[in-house]
Amino acid sequence: MDAQTRSTLKKDDVFIHSTQAGLDWIAENRSKALRISIVVLVVIALAVAGAILYQQRSEAASNAFGGAASVYSTPIADPTQPAPPGVRTFPTAADRARAANPLFAGVAKSYSRTTAGHNALYFAGLTAAEMGDTAGAEANFRKAADLHDAGIASLARLALANLLSQHGQTSDAIKFYQDLIQHPAVTVPAATAQLQLAQLYEANNKPAEANKIYALLKAKDPATAAGQIAAQKLAGQH
Repeated sequence: MDAQTRSTLKKDDVFIHSTQAGLDWIAENRSKALRISIVVLVVIALAVAGAILYQQRSEAASNAFGGAASVYSTPIADPTQPAPPGVRTFPTAADRARAANPLFAGVAKSYSRTTAGHNALYFAGLTAAEMGDTAGAEANFRKAADLHDAGIASLARLALANLLSQHGQTSDAIKFYQDLIQHPAVTVPAATAQLQLAQLYEANNKPAEANKIYALLKAKDPATAAGQIAAQKLAGQH
């Protein structure tokens, strides 16, 4: 018998021995093996059921958010051009916000762990602001700002900063703008927050602080929209 054949047989013996050892263990521990199998199957079943349930809830949340968004996108009535028959309109943006706000709030509450729920929380803040409900808008924006969804959280922080600046809470607004500049997101690039901060400084009679930001944007991103706006501001073109 040559060496290769002996080596092959030896490997086969090892495999057979390992297999037999496993079968012996199962035979001796049949009840334990059965329990382990059941546990594994239960875990798999729960994982599959959880994935299906999450998918179903995500679809339901998306549908509900779509309904709220449809109301929010309804056109505002134009007194000079009556709407065609069957076309819904709202007399004012505030009236439209009042109709859409509870729908967004409902989606945010019922589907708080879904992307649609996160989006709805942000839009609940926007519509509250349009309704003139400053406290409601701030509360929703603060909740959205704490989400792990970076895109929505950044949008909420920007909206919150704008809201605070409009109501005289300048120092708090500045903190949010600076945080957005230091932690940019796809939804809110650093340049967007820089422009908002510069405009806040202008509104509070701090032109030197505003011009520092404009000069930085002009030098850093001259070809971008932010850089061009900064250049116009520095040139005195409002």
